Amino acid sequence: MNKTILYIGNDLAKNSKYNSAMETLSSLLITEGYVIIKSSSKRNQILRLINMCFSIVKNSNKVDYVLIDTFSTSAFYYAFLTSQLARLFNLKYIPILHGGNLPYRIKESPRLSKLLFNNSYKNIAPSNYLKSEFEKRNYKVEYIPNSLEIELYNFKLRKQITPKLLWVRAFAEIYNPKLAIEVLKILKLTFPEVKLCMVGPDKDGSINQVKGLVASYNLEENIEFTGVLPKEEWHKKATEFDVFINTTNVDNTPVSVMEAMALGLPVISTNVGGLPYLINSTIDGILVEKNNPEQMANAIISLIKDNNLELAINARKKAEGFAWTEVRKEWIKILS
Repeated sequence: MNKTILYIGNDLAKNSKYNSAMETLSSLLITEGYVIIKSSSKRNQILRLINMCFSIVKNSNKVDYVLIDTFSTSAFYYAFLTSQLARLFNLKYIPILHGGNLPYRIKESPRLSKLLFNNSYKNIAPSNYLKSEFEKRNYKVEYIPNSLEIELYNFKLRKQITPKLLWVRAFAEIYNPKLAIEVLKILKLTFPEVKLCMVGPDKDGSINQVKGLVASYNLEENIEFTGVLPKEEWHKKATEFDVFINTTNVDNTPVSVMEAMALGLPVISTNVGGLPYLINSTIDGILVEKNNPEQMANAIISLIKDNNLELAINARKKAEGFAWTEVRKEWIKILS
């Protein structure tokens, strides 16, 4: 008999056009024969929480495991409440640790964190960064990386790296999209033809601040905003660009960075959270200080002038380690 899994998270792929880690993992587990029930696709946050809780009650007599996407901001409380409801029904629940700021959340909410993470069947960290941080706080955690369907990622090896930059993330303060504009301003002094494409939704009004900077620096001819693009579309868009920049202040192991590595885009990222666990600086990417536009711009200039293609080749090799053929073994072990 196939096992049934209730997956609690933000099932908003249809609304946002963005395939989340939840959508990807669910699809892959289905191919392995698991029955997946997802909750919730409600856009309103309160309705989403109610729907998540109702899904646990409704399916409590037929699910074998409850997977719970666990973040560090307000969504942390979704994870806490649904986990305790799962406990009430004696269900095996498994938090999947996505929030790059979860170490801070544990510090700020120690009691809730203990109830959530000490009573789980397993805690799964998609990054060695969070595994390490949780183990420092005496929580048991197993590492299973986010998976890529690597066969869907067409590797493009550039012959010559040019000043064409791609940024893929939500416009939110913690991801520091304004840094990309500061970098663009500096790069234009060396490369007047520099281009930056920013892909992603606006989460907290940050896009207005970004566009304000663009106008104040007269960079309108150097930038493109696409809004949200489905994965296939931004992958196609990526072939037009030569450098991927990640400007975040707080992070875990961003899937967009993993995807850029798989596609052949050299990655230059801030050295925060789980990024140094993902990128071996100067080997398969470049890490710079957070919120330091001069350092990021100089790294991009050096990359272009040196035409360092080895970064992309090594990054693709690393990305192949995230293929489902490798990751599936760990999930099947957990869910057996």
